[in-house]
Parts: sequence; C-alpha cells; structure tokens
Amino acid sequence: MQAEEKKALDLACDQFRALMEKQLERAKKIKEDKDFTDYQSLDKIVIGICGGDGIGPIITKESQRVIEFLLKDEVEKGKIEFKVIDGLTIENRAAHNQAIPDDVLAELKQCHVILKGPTTTPRQGDPWPNVESANVAMRKELDLFANMRPVKVPEEGIDWTFFRENTEGGYAVGSYGVNITDDLAVDFTVATQEGCDRIAKLAYDYAERNHKGKVSIITKANIIKTTDGKFLNTAKKIGEQYPDIVTDDWYVDITTAKLIDPQRRRDFKVFVLPNLYGDIITDEAAEFQGGVGTAGSANIGKKYAMFEAIHGSAPRMITEGRGQYADPCSMLRATVMLLSHIGYQKQADALEAALDKCMFEEKKLVITGRDTGCTCDEFGDYVMETITNMTK
Repeated sequence: MQAEEKKALDLACDQFRALMEKQLERAKKIKEDKDFTDYQSLDKIVIGICGGDGIGPIITKESQRVIEFLLKDEVEKGKIEFKVIDGLTIENRAAHNQAIPDDVLAELKQCHVILKGPTTTPRQGDPWPNVESANVAMRKELDLFANMRPVKVPEEGIDWTFFRENTEGGYAVGSYGVNITDDLAVDFTVATQEGCDRIAKLAYDYAERNHKGKVSIITKANIIKTTDGKFLNTAKKIGEQYPDIVTDDWYVDITTAKLIDPQRRRDFKVFVLPNLYGDIITDEAAEFQGGVGTAGSANIGKKYAMFEAIHGSAPRMITEGRGQYADPCSMLRATVMLLSHIGYQKQADALEAALDKCMFEEKKLVITGRDTGCTCDEFGDYVMETITNMTK
C-alpha cells in the first residue's frame, strides 16, 4: 500500500469512528425515550396549525375548519385547542438563516400534534440562502421516526398504508460518506435495535387498530444482510405479538413489480420498510391515486407527531391570484391520520369515508386549481355536508 493511500485510509477510519460514536449516542438516547403519548389522558390536546408557504396557509386553515366541525364538542369543552404558527415561511427562515427559527421551534414544541402546510426548500439558483429542509429539521428536532402514507383507489382494490422508517437506513448519515481516495467512495446505512422496534410496533398497532389484517415487511435482506436483516428479523418478532395479523415479507425490487400487478396488489394492506425503500415506493404508490398531490403524510414520534400534505407550496398559484382554488384533499387526508392518531377514530373514519365519496364516487364538485373548478372553501363545505348526510 502506498504511503498516501495508507494516510487516506487512516483518516477515513478516524472519520468512521467519530461517526459511529455519534450513532451509538443516538441509539442510547432513543432507547431511553418514554412511551408514546397517551392523548386521551391529556386534559388538553394542542394542535399546531403551521401553514408554511404558498398555498399552505389556505389548505391548513381548511383542515382546521373541518377538525372544528368534527370535534365541535371537544373544542367547546377545551379538550382541543389550536395554536396557529406563522413563522415557517421561507422569508422568515431565510431571514434567520435557519431551517426552523429558534422561536418557531419553541412554539412547535408547545403542541402535541402539528398540521403542517408545504414549505419551500431552496435549490441552486433560488434567491434564498441554502437552508436545510424544514421537514428534515423537524424530523430530527422532534424525533419523528415514522413516515406514514396511505394510498387508496377503491375501484382498483387498493387500500395501502406505508410505514417508512424516517431517521435511519441509508439516509441517517447520508451527508457523512467518505471519499477515501479518488478511486473509492463509501456511504453507510444504519439500523438500531430501538429504531427497528419502534417502527414495527407502530405499523402493527395501526394495523390492529384500523382492522387491517396484514403487514408486509419490505427489505433487501438477501443482499444487505446486516442492517436490512436486523430490520426484517425485528419486525417479524414484533409481528408474533399480533396473532390476528398475517405477516409476510418481500424484497423491495419484487415489491415494485407486484404493486403494478392488478391481482397481487390487492393483497397488500400495511407495509413497514426502511427509509430509502419507503421514499421510493411511496412515490410509486401515490401515482395510482393520482400523484403525490392527492396523498397525505404523517411523521410520528413518541412525544410529537406532524401531519402534512406531501405536495409542494405552489407559489405560482399565489402570484397568479389563484390561491383560493388550492386543492385541500392531501391535507384533509393527513387530517384523517391526525384524528386517528389522537384517539378520534370515529371522526377519522367519517372524514375518510366522505373524502372517498367526494373524490372518487360522486364528484359533485371538482378542484382544478382555477376558476373552472370549485374553491378550497367550497370543497371543504362539500366534505362537511357529505359527513352530515352520511351520519343522518
């Protein structure tokens, strides 16, 4: 080995050691975390309404209006309280040169759950400083380890819910890879025992609570034997605690094929999978439903949870004066998950059924993003009217 190569290798080993020491500290910290928040035991549940950028404030306000309708008695009793947080705009984040300004983060931590509108992440050539994604920062700061995305297409027999691990896998230390020499670059994938435990338990708890009969574990454990192997074996062990739920496991490559198989895709219900695979497959799955703009998303931790639309902030709609025609469906789908998460399953089911009817069945009002369709408020009224009619 040449002297320069040996020096480069020694430096890489030092970097690896420092990185692994940090990961061991993280593993210890998450193992010490307390149990999940019991929302129904709280005297008051604080829901943060964080509009973000562009059309975000419009669609989050509409979701707040629907929650107030569904939980009218709870709001009047003071069990549910809303906290509006305006400081996550790109202008404010750029002014502070922070992904989440300190005062905004303090406000977010005063909430139990957060309903969040889309936020702008600057790209090369944008007129903003290169601040980190607000979503990534929020996941780290609030330890939102689970990304949950449902996809539903009734006429295709599709009713899927994905639980993507949010903080480990190939993304955990994605910016800390090492260029050992010009000829060799190395990245890392990470799996902790507690990280695998908690995402699997969340997926099985959801399947049990929402009457889903099956959980599919997605990995590439035949090739990525250590970390994917840990994820697979841990999830299987958790599954043994739920005898009424069928467990199967699939490799990620064949899963992508089976999702487009009209016969086999009907068999899937709940998925649990590591970060990178979840990122890819949930985008594929959303296309069946009409694209990422139709899907809601939840980011769940033990203490906090954040629910969001997964589309962008659509700044052009605002600059063109079309904001009132923004589509609230993705945010309303996220609201279904929020209601379920805080213990209001009956109201969550009612909202989900109404959205299915309004989006897929009746379609009395259609959102087009322009004056050729209905406004955001009008669609919200349609959903609430549908809930009322369905519960008579």
